[in-house]
Amino acid sequence: LFPGENDIDQLHRVISILGTPDETTWPGISELPDYGKILFYPGSGMPFQQIVPSASAEALDLLKCFLTYDPRRRITARQALLHPYFFTEPLA
Repeated sequence: LFPGENDIDQLHRVISILGTPDETTWPGISELPDYGKILFYPGSGMPFQQIVPSASAEALDLLKCFLTYDPRRRITARQALLHPYFFTEPLA
């Protein structure tokens, strides 16, 4: 999803898809040691459906749960295993 060629390109690719993180999407981000050293234009990101158009609604929801900036809100591996994606046909 994010094949960056270097650190800055990697960040740009993540932000272009997830949107620019702020205190709303990631409370406490402004307190991180390197916050503000690199500035990106504010953006709201892209719908996951546009990035992975063939994915099911359950797959898109699971992807969104994994790709959450705030680690406190991000799905854990244990929670992910119980996600409806893994219980929706086809199960093969």
